[in-house]
Amino acid sequence: MHLQFCCMVTRINMDCNGCYRKVRRAFLDMKELEAHLIEKKQCRVSVCGKFNPRDVAIKIRKKTNRRVEILEVQELNINDEQVHHEDKPLKIASNTWNLESKLKPV
Repeated sequence: MHLQFCCMVTRINMDCNGCYRKVRRAFLDMKELEAHLIEKKQCRVSVCGKFNPRDVAIKIRKKTNRRVEILEVQELNINDEQVHHEDKPLKIASNTWNLESKLKPV
């Protein structure tokens, strides 16, 4: 089966620092993920890599014993050659990263 490059946003309840560490360790142990971003206050986790979103959600559920809710999945059509030769980093869109509206012109 050919895996496509995906970006997935999930909601995982993280009440305390122990929960945060458990979720972080679970994502670090997964080799198919290239990048992850944990937003502790919003209880959101964004991950990117070549994976099947359903399989990753099931693995995280089993490792952390936390409910995993998939909020959004973006499948990107990128060739393997383009992934390694691009100079621009991949931008993950999130509603909480709206920094331009918070910055005031001087």
